[in-house]
Amino acid sequence: MLKGNWNYPTAVKFGPGRIKELPDLCKAHGLKKPLLVTDPGLAKMAMIADAVAANEAAGIPTAVFSDVKPNPTGRNVADGVAVYRAGGHDGVIAFGGGSPLDAGKAIAFHAGQSRPLWDFEDIGDWWTRADASKIAPVIAIPTTAGTGSEVGRAGVITDEDAHVKRIIFHPKMMPVVVIADPELSFGLPPHVTAATGMDALAHCLEAFCAPGFHPMADGIALEGIRLIREWLPVAVRDGRNLEARSNMLVAASMGATAFQKGLGSIHSLAHPLGALYDAHHGLLNGILMPYCMVHNRDAIEGRMERLGRYIDLSNPSFDTVLIWVLDLRREIGIPHTLKEIGIGDNRAEEIGRMAEADPSTGSNAKPVQADDLRAVFVDAVNGRL
Repeated sequence: MLKGNWNYPTAVKFGPGRIKELPDLCKAHGLKKPLLVTDPGLAKMAMIADAVAANEAAGIPTAVFSDVKPNPTGRNVADGVAVYRAGGHDGVIAFGGGSPLDAGKAIAFHAGQSRPLWDFEDIGDWWTRADASKIAPVIAIPTTAGTGSEVGRAGVITDEDAHVKRIIFHPKMMPVVVIADPELSFGLPPHVTAATGMDALAHCLEAFCAPGFHPMADGIALEGIRLIREWLPVAVRDGRNLEARSNMLVAASMGATAFQKGLGSIHSLAHPLGALYDAHHGLLNGILMPYCMVHNRDAIEGRMERLGRYIDLSNPSFDTVLIWVLDLRREIGIPHTLKEIGIGDNRAEEIGRMAEADPSTGSNAKPVQADDLRAVFVDAVNGRL
């Protein structure tokens, strides 16, 4: 049975049954009246009721805010901040997949600030505009293995007015502690397991391919990909396989730790597509992945050979890694084209421009501009590799 306490990149309580430690961890980190942020589906499940009841029994009154969309919006954050302030809360328990984790971190961050949320977008040193002393602590409890937001210092929030996903960043947005209990992901349906798993893979793959010197991130990314290769198909087939769920939870956190090195065009395109079409982020990453790999081929061939050796592919090369990705997608039910999820190429020019402006573009494996990204998008719509 996998179990452990880690302090990288924050304190992580990992292993089955660790959710029982929530009341003690609230007390240890000074949360006397926390707001639990989750999504509407999870809010109806026993795991949320059980967590609230455990806190109440320990003398920690806990309210629930669940008005969070699959792609959380600025309005979701504003509503959560209003609930937080009105309830006199002193911290956030962010409980769920990437959406409530991102929203919960943003609520804890923005509840003590006076400037608009978008003034803290991850641009230059905008994070220094915040009053760091008024950022509330967050306890993060992931229930999916995808974003790794539980070990991140940012939240991706959709600006509905501009139809753009914005990254809100501050070093103190990092949760003070993570409860990584794989049993909480047992109820995740196969198609969500697949999509979130591809999100974790995209994080690891793009971090490994990002230019620059960061051997620690490279090593974490490689091992994350190995775990995903071994365990994602198992988790999709058998959602109650504890070893598979455990290893995928680890891989997701590894992806988010590694991508401090950078991301790339998969995310550059997934962000505007998610904002415009409200599509699942991990699913978009999974569909876009091979098309972006092919476009970046000349810049990543050497790295793909190294990756192929590490994950034990026969005749390791760019081609064999690409074939593995395509086979994995087919095995776990990821569509081959964007057209299959209702996205056409009629807004290609706009999407190319939005993707070029995305923060992920600057760390793509090679320089890309709007026309390059537009062409990759059109290929992904029509299935041209």
